Amino acid sequence: MAEMTGAGAPIQFKYTDGRSVYNVNQNGDVIWLSAHAFDALPGIRLAVATRYGGVSEGIYESMNLSVSQGDDPEKVTENFVRLGRACGIPAEEMVVSQQTHTTNLRYCDRDDCGKGVFRHRGYKDVDGLYTDREHVALVISFADCVPVFLADIENRVIAAVHSGWRGTVGKIGKKAALLMKETYGSRPENIKALIGPSICQECYEVDAPVITRFKEAYDEKHWGRIWYPTEGKDDRWQLNLWEACRLNLLEAGLDDANITVTNLCTCCNPQHIFSHRATGGRRGVTVGMIEMI
Repeated sequence: MAEMTGAGAPIQFKYTDGRSVYNVNQNGDVIWLSAHAFDALPGIRLAVATRYGGVSEGIYESMNLSVSQGDDPEKVTENFVRLGRACGIPAEEMVVSQQTHTTNLRYCDRDDCGKGVFRHRGYKDVDGLYTDREHVALVISFADCVPVFLADIENRVIAAVHSGWRGTVGKIGKKAALLMKETYGSRPENIKALIGPSICQECYEVDAPVITRFKEAYDEKHWGRIWYPTEGKDDRWQLNLWEACRLNLLEAGLDDANITVTNLCTCCNPQHIFSHRATGGRRGVTVGMIEMI
């Protein structure tokens, strides 16, 4: 990570369109992202970690936030503590998902705080979290898959989901938005959404079985926007998870103007944010989180 030479050193992210929908924040050696659209929301904190400011070493350097890849659990816990201290979301308030590419959503209360950081989770197969409680930070893990964050400040409810290709074709983002509507009375047009840092279409090559699933899930009029053939390969396609996630949210009734779509690809920026594809799976895991205060 030669770009970072100490606290205050600049990071040069590569954005797909040359601009940024994020603020880059730094506290000591810890660097994290927040979204312009969510920074303006009263009572909402959102943070996406980068690789900087942790204590992990080697392929996990340095802000690895999962033990799933074999890192030292004590270092992972320390990383959560450091990230939370820096961004103002205490590790004691975090609830970490347990992701297996499902579309399962789980309600989180204050009693869940600390699970996945200091305490055993006691749940499994959970790719989405939601809450109507303050100081309950919903934490989603990723290393190319799409984190999606939802906030309704009028009815005071938030959600965070992990949307890899299986979660996306299963429309987990739509499912979370509709749950907010049906359970808490959220008006979809008032829900703000962020489709967070993840792999871009140019970097994401998939095979025919995946495209078949997407053909089954999406109207044919959208196919040309969601995938295109890989140049020089008859049986491979470039899949646009960002656009598919956006369409899912539109299906739930969200206003397109309230959906912020990332322009930061993890695979294009593996020195800054962990990427599974860019490293051949030799990597750590980053997280994004959202909470009400």
